[in-house]
Amino acid sequence: MTAELVRGQNHPLPHTRLEIRVTAGAPVMACATLGDAQGSVRGTEWIAHPGSPTLPGIEVSRQAAAGLRFHIDLEAVPEQAHLVHVLLALPEGVGGPDRFGTTAAPFAAVTSTDGIEVASFTLTGLDAESAVVALELYRRQGAWKVRAVGQGYAGGLAELFGDQGLPQARAVAANIQQAVARHMAGVVQTPLPGTSDGVRVRPDGLPSSAASGPATSGGAPAPQPMTPAPQTAPDAVPQPAAAAAQAGAGGAGGAGGAVNYTHPGRQTSAPPTPPPAAPPGPPGQPARPVAGDATGWSMEERLYNQVWGMFEDLARTIAAYRSAMDFAESRLDQELDRVLSDPRNRIGGAGDAAREAARAKHDQLAGQARDVLERDLAQLVAESEVVEPALPAAYARWDSPVWHAYRVPMEIPMALRLGDVHLPERPELRIPMLVRLPLERGLWVDSGRSGSEAALMMDEAQLRGLAMDTAVALAARLLAVYPPGEFTVHVIDPAGSAARSLAPLTASGVLAEPPAAGAGGVAAVLAKLTQRVDLVQMAVRGGAAESLPPDLDTAEQLLIVNDFPHGFDDRAVTQLRYLADEGPAVGVHLLMVADREDASAYGPVLDPLWRSLLRITPVPDDHLADPWVGHAWTYEPPAVPPGSRVLLQVLEQVALTRRSWRR
Repeated sequence: MTAELVRGQNHPLPHTRLEIRVTAGAPVMACATLGDAQGSVRGTEWIAHPGSPTLPGIEVSRQAAAGLRFHIDLEAVPEQAHLVHVLLALPEGVGGPDRFGTTAAPFAAVTSTDGIEVASFTLTGLDAESAVVALELYRRQGAWKVRAVGQGYAGGLAELFGDQGLPQARAVAANIQQAVARHMAGVVQTPLPGTSDGVRVRPDGLPSSAASGPATSGGAPAPQPMTPAPQTAPDAVPQPAAAAAQAGAGGAGGAGGAVNYTHPGRQTSAPPTPPPAAPPGPPGQPARPVAGDATGWSMEERLYNQVWGMFEDLARTIAAYRSAMDFAESRLDQELDRVLSDPRNRIGGAGDAAREAARAKHDQLAGQARDVLERDLAQLVAESEVVEPALPAAYARWDSPVWHAYRVPMEIPMALRLGDVHLPERPELRIPMLVRLPLERGLWVDSGRSGSEAALMMDEAQLRGLAMDTAVALAARLLAVYPPGEFTVHVIDPAGSAARSLAPLTASGVLAEPPAAGAGGVAAVLAKLTQRVDLVQMAVRGGAAESLPPDLDTAEQLLIVNDFPHGFDDRAVTQLRYLADEGPAVGVHLLMVADREDASAYGPVLDPLWRSLLRITPVPDDHLADPWVGHAWTYEPPAVPPGSRVLLQVLEQVALTRRSWRR
């Protein structure tokens, strides 16, 4: 049965050799791009277009036409490529339409090589756009899926290539358009194997700089979706003689030849370590998930990337379901309007029959959407059940057995779990909310009663206490995942109201000094940390890190602030804002526990402070916005199981290791 996709919906691909057939209301040209784990196109060697129509495993039509075909062999796509984008663009300068809104909507069908249709997608809603990403084929757990995208660009191929991260996108797009317009496809050629935009290219198509080692990567917040760490590729090895002979017999990859179905250069045993092979599932079922089924240079990095892959899959799945349900509702409304607008249907049984048929079609579409949702959610639930027990301490929940065998680490982990996020369609499916370390921004535990229903049901004192418990649990987790001597915690509790919540920190002896109380204590701690930021900044800018005072604590610093702005004068507020802005770059981080309403007297002066901090809550709250697909994710704080002593035991182990390390 063919899957009729709507924008954002995905569908598994049962075959690796495919044809994508496109029909349009005017001549269009076909392009395809390969994307890495972040969706970026690394260079022109990752683009197939009419002037250079072949890539390993991909061939596109050589001229603009109203009917196009893409020939794809996913097994032959380079292992460094995680995405295949199917692109359509209107030719420029040939007298044809200059935007898709003036033509019939393009239609794309994914078929097997014997013509059996797997999925289809009608690209509706295009107007001023002259280029569009029609479909996306992407790897997931060793299998391939197709996703309906339909993302158009009014700026044409230049804007589309720029959005995919291609260097010199405008020049490349102009060359392709000129070649198509002049019917001289040979003018546009893939760069020679030795060079690519001035960068030396290895035989497997990657810049030689990519083989030098793992690249650094940055994370993104969650609920602001975070991008997994980009991976570099090991050096390629020559193809075996048999494969080389097959490549020569089956057609070269040059322009005008057949699709090269041979695999590109294989990896050596150098890192990144390949993920474990997924055990086969029952016939007709997806492979059973395994922990670490993602790219990475270590098991920790593979699990990190797998968690974010689960986050993206859940976001896509729910977006596709909601889009499909909206489509079903919209179609029902349109069909009912047509029935009511026809006078012949107002009398007799014809109108009732038409309405029943419209509702039956709606129920059919809604049922198909729910079936797809349940199928994808079941796979994600199975993956979560496998991944969660395998997570290291920095990524694990407090009830994980890994904490009972806790040992102080000797190196800083990649990321830290701040809690969980989930969506209302399956609230029990919770994705770990991971942020990269060291922290790039401070944290704010909101103790106010605005927003969440759970917060409104609690009294003020109970909510403030729960907010401080959340802050202590986060501070304990940070202390536990850093090596001894590399993380220091300070506490400001002006009125001493958090003594109960702070008991695990004070009793275990992990604090650098007792919690600061009163206006004098607030001023002393802020002055000390402000001076540290100033000294480190001057040393870094002057290239004289060795000139720092010998008694300066060079460990990462965390300042927990309770009951802000109680005990803060104007000077202290200014220093706190300075620490929030300048501190993270030199290892000083804020963990605020505050109700924004308490500081309303300062007006807009403190708006930059709140915006600079990542807001989390002590109770479940759906305040985390996802600009990628528009979801509102519900955040769940990292609660310690009731009656458990795991937090105190971990902190005691940290304190004991620190004392032994200082001797």
